[in-house]
Amino acid sequence: MSRTVMIVVSDSQDTIENAKRYWENHDVTVQAYSTAQWREGLDNAFFRQQLMAGVPALASGLSPLTTDQLSGGNVIQFPTPSVQSSSVQKMEELEAQAIENAIVQYKGNLTEAAKALGIGRATLYRKVKQYHIDPSSARKKKIAA
Repeated sequence: MSRTVMIVVSDSQDTIENAKRYWENHDVTVQAYSTAQWREGLDNAFFRQQLMAGVPALASGLSPLTTDQLSGGNVIQFPTPSVQSSSVQKMEELEAQAIENAIVQYKGNLTEAAKALGIGRATLYRKVKQYHIDPSSARKKKIAA
């Protein structure tokens, strides 16, 4: 069984240490880079090749990556609260928002959205139904554009 790898790009040692502490209990390897290391790495062809071999399904942060930054990799912004609040969002809300983001990014193509999210197509179909997400709205946006 392969081990999941999470890439954290942050200049905050506290953020990196918190991520490592949390994910070590979930059988996840955390690779941490400062923003400078990350930018230098993206300029290095070998680094990009190694990254693409295990590209993460989700990325988050104050400045999430774009697919252009990873030369067309499957990186989708994980939803982060737009307004700083003291209330905590439920995992189901975050998951539904991540699924909606993926479906919109892939213009309603559920197979590609599932690949980018790192889940099976059948799982995505089940979650679309569970969260009452309408993928046809993303397809309509594609036609209108």
